[in-house]
Order: sequence, then structure tokens, then C-alpha cells
Amino acid sequence: MTIVEQARCCTLCSEELPLGPRPVFQVHPDARLLIAGQAPGLKVHQSGVPFDDASGDRLRSWLGIDRKTFYDARSVAILPMGFCYPGKGKSGDLPPLKICAPTWRQTLLDAMPNIQLVLVIGQYALNWHVPDFTGNLTEAVKQRVGPERVLVLPHPSPRNNIWLKKNAWFEQEHLPALRCRVEAALG
Repeated sequence: MTIVEQARCCTLCSEELPLGPRPVFQVHPDARLLIAGQAPGLKVHQSGVPFDDASGDRLRSWLGIDRKTFYDARSVAILPMGFCYPGKGKSGDLPPLKICAPTWRQTLLDAMPNIQLVLVIGQYALNWHVPDFTGNLTEAVKQRVGPERVLVLPHPSPRNNIWLKKNAWFEQEHLPALRCRVEAALG
């Protein structure tokens, strides 16, 4: 069984998941763009397709790519910090369960040697991919922190509309550059 097959069959935290395990991710050794998110939401858990919701619609718009390109695993890898829906909290979904990333992430990342650009979405992915950064997510997005091939993005969720309105610079200044970087990575 390959590492991808093992990860798809993972049940390590089944007792902690309100709807049981359903790992949702997309990886391929040829992928050139990596989207490092947080964890699937309820709609994604139900469909089994990463970013198959309003967040995905906005993210694809930000990236300037269509669904066909986005779901071509040979081009775009989607590897959240937690593979399964963690459940609902007071102000949105709960954080990714802590066992997932240490168990699977590095091995799956190592299996994708062609990644040219990593898009980090959310604080949990930021902490993993840019561990030395001590500021908040807004500062990371604004300062474009991280190694050269890493870009930090706010979460594309409709719940983040207030952030986007308060930080209009993101769409005005960052999105054109983001689209250029995505286009170059996908080559």
C-alpha cells in the first residue's frame, strides 16, 4: 500500500471526529502548486472533494484558475493540516486535529518533489510552513513572510468577508502578484 493509500484509509482519530474519518486531500508526484489549508469543512466532508464549497470558488478566483486546472492533481496538490472534518466550534469549524500533520504531512510533502509554489492558508498551515514567524496571519500576508516559494493567504471563506473589507490592499496589491506566481508555477 502506498503512503497516499495509507493516508486515505487513516482512522487514527476516528473517536474524536463527530462524523467519522473521511480524509480529503489531493496529491501527485508531478504537482507544481501546493495549497496548504487547515481542514475540510462540512460540505467538503460530505462531497469528498477539497475546496468544493464557497471557499473553493473564491480561492480559484483569487488564483485565476478554473476548476479543471484546480482539480488536476498533476498540477495542484491540496494538503490540509488535518485531512478530516474536525467538527463545529463556537465561531466556525474546530481546528485540525493535532495528530494528522505530524503523522502524514512530511512524508506526503516529500513525495511531491516538483512543488514550485506553496500557498499557505490559515494560521495552522502558517505555523507549519513558516515556523519562525511570530506575528499573526494578517502580518504574514502583508509582509509576504516565508521562504521564496511560500505565499501566505487569508482564508477564502465567506466568514472572512470582514477581514477582506478591512484589508482591501490584499485584493488590490496581492492578487495580481499571486496570479502571476501561480501561472509561473503551473508553467
